[in-house]
Amino acid sequence: MTSGRTVLDVLRGASAFPPPIWMMRQAGRYLPEYRATRAKAGSFLDLCYNPELAAEVTLQPIRRFGFDAAILFSDILVVPHALGRDLRFEEGRGPLLTPIQPGEISGLSAAGFHAHLAPVYETVRRLRRDLPQSTTLIGFCGAPWTVATYMIAGHGTPDQSPARLFSHRHPDEMRRLIDTLADCSAEYLVRQIEAGADAVQIFDSWAGVLDQDGFRRWCVEPIARIVRRVHELYPDVPVIAFPRGAGARYATFRAETGANAIGLDWTVPFGLAQAVQAEGAIQGNLDPQRLLAGGSALENGIDAILQALGKGPLVFNLGHGITPDTPVAHVEAMVARVRGATR
Repeated sequence: MTSGRTVLDVLRGASAFPPPIWMMRQAGRYLPEYRATRAKAGSFLDLCYNPELAAEVTLQPIRRFGFDAAILFSDILVVPHALGRDLRFEEGRGPLLTPIQPGEISGLSAAGFHAHLAPVYETVRRLRRDLPQSTTLIGFCGAPWTVATYMIAGHGTPDQSPARLFSHRHPDEMRRLIDTLADCSAEYLVRQIEAGADAVQIFDSWAGVLDQDGFRRWCVEPIARIVRRVHELYPDVPVIAFPRGAGARYATFRAETGANAIGLDWTVPFGLAQAVQAEGAIQGNLDPQRLLAGGSALENGIDAILQALGKGPLVFNLGHGITPDTPVAHVEAMVARVRGATR
């Protein structure tokens, strides 16, 4: 039985052609209406915690492009913020936190966790009310490893060496931090589902910097822990896992984590993507730079994905988030080409 929401059906294993489409970071700075709302909010963090405005920016790309899914507008770092860590965003620098020290991890408190995140849950409720019935609503969280990298370094870094070094010098404290983030993130996703999310995605944007043992301990195991908790309460809600940069390790990621669908970054070759797709739904994996370039680069990238992966359960998406300088006309062209595709 179909749900009437194509993305949801595909995440559950159905196939559709042309495939349904949405974009990571589809509510963002490339849209003039987003920039206007962001200015109205006063700050990025204020925008995340304002249900009226957060719902508005989530809806903007749905109104403009008619994407088949909307993803909650928020940020992965609201989880450590809700655990009592300071957080601010500076223009040109991104998120900034006070780096957490090994002795501080046991002091992380979830006492006010859901109260702090109540505005996010309200945003989800508003979205489920206001979205078209055919539009899948996706909630999300950051994966424990990726969130931990920001907590440890206090900001983004090119290769997350502070977190990698921390994990080698303080493995017990790292395990405590990862487990805390996994458990809180799972409950965060559960509350989003209770508020109306149809599916949820776990973003592990920095999975690719880990070695083999680190990938198992800090990426696979905590994501599997989150998936188990979500499915324990909501077995029919699909979980998308996106371990960017996982490379050959994508081949076993679904089986190891229990995720229903696997998000592929743009570096994944089609042979590997087809092997992952043989086991269930995949999502991706257009290079965001092709979308930025437009023209034949964009058209050829779309056509190659549809030819290689279009027959199986596929949600067409980018291999990472859209860049802020992408022309709106290129997004319009992408949507038109995907939807106009024929077998």
